[in-house]
Amino acid sequence: MADAETYDYIVLGGGSAGSMAAAELARDPRSGCACWRAGDAAERNPEVLRADGYQQAFLNERLMWDRFTPPQPALGGARVFVGTGRGMGGSGSINAMVYTRGAAHDYDGWNVPGWSWGDVAPVFDEIERTLTPSRREPTRFTEACIAAAETQGFRRKEDLNDGALAGYLGYEWMNYRGNERRSSYVAFLKPLLGSPNLRVEAGARVDRIVFGAGRRAVAVEATVDGAPRRFGLCLGGEVLVASGALETPRILERSGVGRGHELRAHGIPEVAAVAGVGENLHDHPNVPLFVWGRQATDCKYVQLYGFHRSNPELALPPGEADTCFVFYTARSSIREAAVKLGPTKILPPALFAKPWARHAARGLLGAVMASPPASYVLGRMYGVIVILGKPFSRGRVRLSSADPAAPGIVDPGYLSDPRDMDTLVRGVEWARRIVSSEPLEPWGSTPVSFAARSPERARIESFVRANLITTYHFAGSCRMGEDAAAPADPRLALRGVEGVRIADASVIPMTPVSALNAPSMLIGFRAAGFALASRGSAP
Repeated sequence: MADAETYDYIVLGGGSAGSMAAAELARDPRSGCACWRAGDAAERNPEVLRADGYQQAFLNERLMWDRFTPPQPALGGARVFVGTGRGMGGSGSINAMVYTRGAAHDYDGWNVPGWSWGDVAPVFDEIERTLTPSRREPTRFTEACIAAAETQGFRRKEDLNDGALAGYLGYEWMNYRGNERRSSYVAFLKPLLGSPNLRVEAGARVDRIVFGAGRRAVAVEATVDGAPRRFGLCLGGEVLVASGALETPRILERSGVGRGHELRAHGIPEVAAVAGVGENLHDHPNVPLFVWGRQATDCKYVQLYGFHRSNPELALPPGEADTCFVFYTARSSIREAAVKLGPTKILPPALFAKPWARHAARGLLGAVMASPPASYVLGRMYGVIVILGKPFSRGRVRLSSADPAAPGIVDPGYLSDPRDMDTLVRGVEWARRIVSSEPLEPWGSTPVSFAARSPERARIESFVRANLITTYHFAGSCRMGEDAAAPADPRLALRGVEGVRIADASVIPMTPVSALNAPSMLIGFRAAGFALASRGSAP
């Protein structure tokens, strides 16, 4: 197949990291950059461009990959929905717009040269000068939640992006301006559309990276609008793989880079044996603790976050948080979550895969959730989402087939390490104390789940197993490090080959306690800088 076009840089992915990387590369007028994204152009689904459109975006089936884990032994064999964003802007176009850098402990704990808090904080400063994150205004309900958390040892903080999180809560920074969602696509890449050195292609499924002499990347093969295409790399050019922690390992393995036995099992010629590709996958699972309220809540955004050390027995540095507590009003998005995720619970995966069954189930749930009785109840329901911020369980991503159209096997290994269950149980108990405290009495605070009300640990563990879901914070499947077992080196270059760099949350060795939108932007930004520096271009 002949090269259709040739570029200095090809970015595979247009999510939070990929949009950032492509924008930074395109700022160099001497370089030609292409950015390929499997999903739609953002403008085809305008709700992803509005700050108040996140509810509709979450329901739009064109904007999310529908994936399930294999049966999870620690969850009684349950299969967990692990969808991620697929349009331009990726998950950053459909999430709740939370922009959290993370804690200094998170980055210092990576023990990777150039990635300590002192190294990354100035880069965040530079990103935020363009991104301009904001915070939502306080409400009566959110102020009552702060007062309730303070009775249980939290301290109020104005800025949750200064690197110190443990023991604090406050109003989270969010990437919006007015009614505009400030995803990395909107803030960084969209203003450059039309530049002569940038091509952005939606609807392009990446099939594989092609390697030539010396294991150097020479081209990318993709399927664009159903037709096979091949795009070449200029001499010394690079491919930046930014397809996310669930897709990046699959692209590498289809390209012949990964675990030798896995490649042979699928008939893929080996280019480089890199055993760590697809390993070390982890996520932030969460358990929502909902309570009945006596009066309607007065906020519709998820804006109040707290961080604490729920489990002092963990082998973490003193002062490092292990749990994130998110105050959540049902009216913000519970209807959309029920309509989107309800069918994943009530339909077997084989039936869920059939569009007619999925649409019928979602239509029925939508009608129920929009009924006056449901609206009345949801207007008064609120809760605390207990997020496991420092998981010890590890899983993996692997191919199910060499066919690029075949879904991968995503196994996060939820709660396979017993320390994670211990931390979540302690977090649920802490959340229960918060909602039962005096400042929230006027709002009502009876837990919806009988298991969550129980003082018996076994009942709470059952509650956790039955209600655990993903927070969509997948990381680590191509971790970076100085050791030879790490697929990426500290400058994010893929080991074993030349001309490939990993530019997304795949490289995170251990996830920050916070959301991954901001860290993903950081990684995409720095990956582009490393690529430009390697060719002698100014970042």
